Amino acid sequence: MTEVDYYEILEVSRDCNGAELKKSYRKLAMQFHPDRNPDDKEAEEKFKLINEAYQILSDDEKRSIYDRYGKEGLNRQGGGFRASSMDDIMNIFNSMFGGGGGFGKSRSDPGQPYPLDFEVELSLEFQEAVFGCDKEIEISYKIPCTECKGTGAKDSKLTECEYCRGQGQVVMKQGFMTYAQTCPKCQGKGKIAAEKCSSCHGKGYNTKDQTVTIKIPAGVDSGNRLRVQGHGNEDRHGRRGDLYITFHVQEDENFTRNGSDIYIEVPVFFTQAILGEEITIPSLGGELQLQLKPGTKDKEQFVFQGEGVADVHSGRIGRLIAQVKLILPTKLNDEQRDLLTQLQKSFGMESHPHKSSLESAFDRVKGWFTGE
Repeated sequence: MTEVDYYEILEVSRDCNGAELKKSYRKLAMQFHPDRNPDDKEAEEKFKLINEAYQILSDDEKRSIYDRYGKEGLNRQGGGFRASSMDDIMNIFNSMFGGGGGFGKSRSDPGQPYPLDFEVELSLEFQEAVFGCDKEIEISYKIPCTECKGTGAKDSKLTECEYCRGQGQVVMKQGFMTYAQTCPKCQGKGKIAAEKCSSCHGKGYNTKDQTVTIKIPAGVDSGNRLRVQGHGNEDRHGRRGDLYITFHVQEDENFTRNGSDIYIEVPVFFTQAILGEEITIPSLGGELQLQLKPGTKDKEQFVFQGEGVADVHSGRIGRLIAQVKLILPTKLNDEQRDLLTQLQKSFGMESHPHKSSLESAFDRVKGWFTGE
């Protein structure tokens, strides 16, 4: 049997750091979370493996043993993954992310008809993400229907599902194999509405609008997620789940962001680059003085430490990197052409570098045709 590779499972390199490991784990765990993939055994097994891999690789000692001896080495040391059930794995997941019931139905209340947590996307201006801000957003969350008490049935009257005969699942046979799956008609409840509730049209819930003020921390970036406790959907006991906000940060016309670093392209006229002038450039905090070196090249970079964006997790401030874009004149008047010609002549042979550097190539090509 081929042993699974924890690094491949988490889609990271073997030399990844803790931040890269957690970022990949978070993405994959959310993707394959059982509540997002109901009745998908393959996704559930993938979720188990993802948690197993993260529990090993996030522990420096276990990771060191695994890197040297593989999974067998962990088993010999007694340091393997010890979650014995899906509930154990969910406890691990929730302890890391602070969740009470993941993204789906509460595990302690199988009758909950809809997920208590839900997710929205929020677009931010470049400066809002860089500096942080308070943002008002409109959300619409679910509340149990009071008319049918969340059952979806008129007067809360439910009857046994005829399709599964109240079992909540149906059994299918294929050759020698027998499969059990959630009943598609009653969604595993075993009961269905004798008549749909007129208030919620059989859904078991209605929606309620709310304006929420969110404090956006400085340094968030596209793809980052923020958990807002107690602003999710409401269950029949009046308890609310959590709201998850995924950010999309708009681009700026001058600044380009890469993590906590900021890049800016600085147009420089060729005479400024040759002479090495001091120029003023914009930064996130105002203005900076950039001292060009005599003979500055196109695409040359100048780095300003501590002038970038604060990392939303560590608080470390990145760099501002100014990259030169050399500007050459496209049109010359007679006076400018004469001045440049005089300047070129004043450098002598230095103004014709191609002649000396390519002289041997000229001779070789000439020899190909003359036979010399």
